[in-house]
Amino acid sequence: MEIWDLHCHLSGVPGNTPEARLGKLLEYADRMGIARLCVFMGLEWSYDPSPEKMRQENDEVLRALKHFPARAFGLVYLNPKHTQASRDELNRCVRDGPMVGVKLWVAQHCNAQELDPIIQRATELKAVIFQHTWVKITGNLPGESTPMELAELAARHPETKFICGHSGGDWELGLRAIRPHKNVFTDLGGGDPTAGFTKMAVRELGAERVLYGSDAGGRSFASQLAKVFGADIPEPAKRLILGENLKRLLRPILQDKGIKI
Repeated sequence: MEIWDLHCHLSGVPGNTPEARLGKLLEYADRMGIARLCVFMGLEWSYDPSPEKMRQENDEVLRALKHFPARAFGLVYLNPKHTQASRDELNRCVRDGPMVGVKLWVAQHCNAQELDPIIQRATELKAVIFQHTWVKITGNLPGESTPMELAELAARHPETKFICGHSGGDWELGLRAIRPHKNVFTDLGGGDPTAGFTKMAVRELGAERVLYGSDAGGRSFASQLAKVFGADIPEPAKRLILGENLKRLLRPILQDKGIKI
């Protein structure tokens, strides 16, 4: 089966340049039989990037993508606190560039009204929205979103395709929070390969709404693939999770860009 990894970063990977780091990620991916990677954010993480920092990080990803156009896709990293700058970056990197989606992290709670103009523009461009979510027992970061907040955003934008990053960390809560919203898919990436995670995701959402991601280089490809290969689910469900679902999500924007898959 062809495996596509939804969730990769240039940080935490050896190399002095963006292309060197993506090359190293692909070297590791080849060992595990992973065909394509989705990459976002720059060489160093920034929690609340200025417009200038946001552009720099996206430039680093664009530089990496240029060296491996057949193996990697990019998601544009945006900060909703800077609405116009984010829309400008969305146009620059998605409309006029090779990127195929949006990455939102911890600068702003995702149920805030400031996100609406960004989501509307992304939807016009057929870009998927990857929103980091977490429920931390020690308390979330000041702008860190929960799956419950993503559910609010998804209800306001029923035509947009959202991905719930990490399934909220506390995946038993996260999966149930997004379950009613058919336009929200879930990401298995990050965290330990805990027994029952993937099986519950398939039971609660259906296999068609579950996506394999690794969170490399913060996590290994092998440990995250184990969540799928070791799950007590049918083989056709594993095929959907490991690649077919992501292909289906990205197909409209890839067709618009003339990219065959």
